[in-house]
Amino acid sequence: MAREPQDKATPGKTDERDLIRDLATLLDESNLTEIEVERAGLRVRIARNVTVAASMPVAAMAAAPAASVAAAPAATTAAPILDVAKHPGMVPSPMVGTAYLASEPGAKPFVEVGTKVKAGDTLLIVEAMKTMNQIPSPRTGTVTQILVEDGQPIEFGEPLVIIE
Repeated sequence: MAREPQDKATPGKTDERDLIRDLATLLDESNLTEIEVERAGLRVRIARNVTVAASMPVAAMAAAPAASVAAAPAATTAAPILDVAKHPGMVPSPMVGTAYLASEPGAKPFVEVGTKVKAGDTLLIVEAMKTMNQIPSPRTGTVTQILVEDGQPIEFGEPLVIIE
């Protein structure tokens, strides 16, 4: 009789392991940093460590080497801030979601590099759980960098734009 509950427990553990493996695979495939699921009273949370400063758009990373080669003599006059997460004008994402630079596909972006904004002006939209959330400018200034691309998945705290 003691064997019967043990046999029932083994399939449950296998199901839990399969769930964890499936979630870990989904985490890798979707480029998310965290997933939490609750099923039948079992809560599973899988997270991985990601450095926020490393999350730079692919286009910006591809352009950076070309720009540094072309501007090598100018590098001695002005040292660029390498870690945008530490920039005093960086605007972080307040949530996980998808960033949209315009109100709809094909529309003019809310801001572009060089746009002067006032505190409260919409910088972009983050879609989270089918809700469009306008991200307001926290300060008055000029947009000097846009660090995300239209339709890009973003994480909480990820740098979105820099306003100087």
